[in-house]
Amino acid sequence: MKHHPNIRPVEKADVPHIEQIAEATELFPAAMLDDMISGYFDMSKNDIWFAYMQEGATISFGFCEPERMTDGTWNLLAIGVAPEHQGLGIGSAMMRYLEDRLAAQGARILLVETMGTPELAQTRSFYRKNGYTEEARIREFYEPGADKVVFWKHL
Repeated sequence: MKHHPNIRPVEKADVPHIEQIAEATELFPAAMLDDMISGYFDMSKNDIWFAYMQEGATISFGFCEPERMTDGTWNLLAIGVAPEHQGLGIGSAMMRYLEDRLAAQGARILLVETMGTPELAQTRSFYRKNGYTEEARIREFYEPGADKVVFWKHL
């Protein structure tokens, strides 16, 4: 696995920063984080949580879990970069870190799901630029006018 000097597994001290990033990027409400990350910390789940550190501060995080009933398929459920650090290649570095880590442990496929709304056009462009293919679109999945878009990449 390639070394990514600024990226490491999430630690408990990162949680307040992850909450701030999640809120600032509107990924999910910060109140949901404790339930989401508890299985990672108590090791009851096989989740991967990772953080990008800059000058001792957590400025990005990602969360991925294996897809049930599959062989080597994982789903990236969240990746967020603090707004003031977006557009600097940090998100792409986070994706490469995750892809390298998953490939090193024998994973085959990484999926990413997002919404097909105009507000998330830049997000969909980000995944395309990072080598992901739009594999599926479920119309009006989340609500009227909000398709579910599934991106796919072979590792």
